[in-house]
Amino acid sequence: MKRTPQVKVIRRALQLTQEQFAERFQIPLGTLRDWEQGAAIPDQSARAYLTVIARDPDAVTKALAS
Repeated sequence: MKRTPQVKVIRRALQLTQEQFAERFQIPLGTLRDWEQGAAIPDQSARAYLTVIARDPDAVTKALAS
C-alpha cells in the first residue's frame, strides 16, 4: 500500500488556512476539505502533486504563476 501524503500536515507546516492552501495550489476547496476529513483519498496524480508541494512549495507556486 502506498503512503498517502498527510494534506493537513503539509498545509499546517506551510502555515496556511484551507482557503489559502486551496487557492495557492489551485485545488478545489471542497476537495481539500474532503481529503483532510478522510471523506476522499487523493488519487495517484494528486498524491504526486502533494508530495511535490511538501518538498518544494515555492517551486510549485512559481510554476503555477507562469
